[in-house]
Amino acid sequence: MNPSMNEIGFYGLAGAPKSPRDLIEEIVTAENMGLGSCFLSERFNIKEIATLSGIAGASSKNIGIVTAATNQNTRHPIVTAAFASTMHFLTQGRFSLGLGRGIDPLFKALGLSNLTTAMMEDFAGLMRRLHQGETIINHSGPAGSWPVLRLDPDFNETIPLTLMAFGPNSLELAGRCYDAVVLHTFFTDETTSRAVKTVKQAAAKAGKNPQNVRVWSCLATVGDHLDYPVRLKKTVGRMGTYLQAYGDLMVNTNQWDPKVLENFRRHKLIKNFNGSLDQKATTSELEQVAELIPQTWLANAATGTPENCVAAIQHQFELGVDGVILHGASPDELAPVIEEYRRQRSPGSFDHLPANPALPPFKT
Repeated sequence: MNPSMNEIGFYGLAGAPKSPRDLIEEIVTAENMGLGSCFLSERFNIKEIATLSGIAGASSKNIGIVTAATNQNTRHPIVTAAFASTMHFLTQGRFSLGLGRGIDPLFKALGLSNLTTAMMEDFAGLMRRLHQGETIINHSGPAGSWPVLRLDPDFNETIPLTLMAFGPNSLELAGRCYDAVVLHTFFTDETTSRAVKTVKQAAAKAGKNPQNVRVWSCLATVGDHLDYPVRLKKTVGRMGTYLQAYGDLMVNTNQWDPKVLENFRRHKLIKNFNGSLDQKATTSELEQVAELIPQTWLANAATGTPENCVAAIQHQFELGVDGVILHGASPDELAPVIEEYRRQRSPGSFDHLPANPALPPFKT
């Protein structure tokens, strides 16, 4: 087993897995390779987050685990808090509860309220109080109202919180009252630098040490050792899916041309497509989608040879992030890139980072 590289993470069950059992082998492979953290996303099919987290925790010994992300409005706060404390004890402190704002149209379809910044801040406070053993009576705040919230009065646990952040309000929230932040895939260099600055400044303004709030870049990593249809799905398919789900936010955040998004949405393939492009589109359909997306939008990724990919990873650190998630690929698919990264990595350069991806750096 290689020593852990706690500055590097991956997403478990990237894309559309055939079975959640695949995560078991992924975790074992990732630990043997030395990947530091496993990030878990949630989709309402076979990727329910509590189950996946349990699989990751039970299959691992060293790797950090974070939900990136689940949403606070899909479960009662006691259920979410108990899930986090169960994972905390199962992993002996390697777990971080990661939350996100979510997608408004999906919440509307499910009959759930959209999340506001105030709701997410209130919820973070509830989680911390419950994990410290507090019994909360008659809470009434932005997150909701409950007569009694309680886990275990003997608890005195620190379970770090991670936030998936996009816009300035979420980034400031992350710096103010969360412990780590995960940025979005395909952020431009300017957007990444701006996001890091926003998080760190908000942390300092809140009286926190900015270095203690870890910022994770989410870098699509699709080496040319992968087959062409796979590369197309993990780049064009993934970007197209983001544009389907929240294109306005992607375009506004990266300050891209909104006319490109308008043309994308007007195309007959997109208008009539049923499902997510990265899951349902054929290679031929993705080639059509590729003509609708500028190469400059797709360039914010690690592609090409292993050396090219490693250069892109190292560039993320130059932009100020504390860790890089190699997004969209399984550990096996990342193997040549990880081998080259380890070869170029300076020994001891990240020894200050604990395995838990949201805990502050060790004091040196």
